[in-house]
Amino acid sequence: MRNSYPPSGFGGNNIDGMWQAVEELRSRFEKRSGTRAGRGEVRSAILALLAERPMHGYQIIHEIEERSGGSWKPSAGSVYPTLQLLADEGFISAEESNGRKIFSLTEAGREEVAGAGSSPWGPSEHSGAAGFGALPKAGVELAQAAAQVGRTGTPAQVQEAVKVLNDARRRLYSILAQD
Repeated sequence: MRNSYPPSGFGGNNIDGMWQAVEELRSRFEKRSGTRAGRGEVRSAILALLAERPMHGYQIIHEIEERSGGSWKPSAGSVYPTLQLLADEGFISAEESNGRKIFSLTEAGREEVAGAGSSPWGPSEHSGAAGFGALPKAGVELAQAAAQVGRTGTPAQVQEAVKVLNDARRRLYSILAQD
């Protein structure tokens, strides 16, 4: 499909480079989605969530996905066994309500959470900042917009887009340079 577009604007083979960049960003974003967490991360995420309020298993899965910006969605096969383990350890209890088990922290669970320190999402997630998955997604969307300008824009529009992208690249590097 990429060879069906005229090479205008980006000077021939440069359109292939643009598509390669789009595909690289897309693959990085897709790999982050649904990634596996390290050992103990599901446990700490569940404890952190239950410290806020009682929840059932599906709510826990949904909250983890939402707070991680979509970059982590644990499976039921990792959440429910962890819930059972936490119950066996005495950190949570379960009550039946409307056909669902609602999990909540016990006193021992509250002590465990207090000793753990920060939540798995860090302070920025609690303040409503975008999750880690937002950066690659924004990059993919930017690359798609740049490719659209390259395919359909006039030479003047393409040159303006190049200036915008160069400025964005410099500004991104300046973020890393800040301390």
